Amino acid sequence: VQLQAFGGGLVQPGGSLRLSCAASGFILDDYAIGWFRQAAGKEREGISCISSLDDRTYYTDSVKGRFTISRDKAKNTAYLQMNSLKPEDTAVYYCAALLYGSRWCLDYDMNYWGKGTQVTVSS
Repeated sequence: VQLQAFGGGLVQPGGSLRLSCAASGFILDDYAIGWFRQAAGKEREGISCISSLDDRTYYTDSVKGRFTISRDKAKNTAYLQMNSLKPEDTAVYYCAALLYGSRWCLDYDMNYWGKGTQVTVSS
């Protein structure tokens, strides 16, 4: 069983990145997927969640309107499309999975965590 986040990198302010969260060993569609981030010297922050079964979504205010969470059932992968990136979005980004979770999954202890991927927004 493995969850892997990838797709980070260096991008200029105003740019875009798409993060992927690939699952192996379990069916991702049975799980809510949460995206979290942790900036240097700060606590980890939950930023978005997509529910299991009906794909309802939640975004924290700091990313609402700029980030979009989604999943591709055929590829057993979830995504976080990040647009209009700002320097304050710089962080290590993690995905996590919660069995039969709702769109409020960020408030619960996740079943699986992926290793993080670094996103740096800088000119």
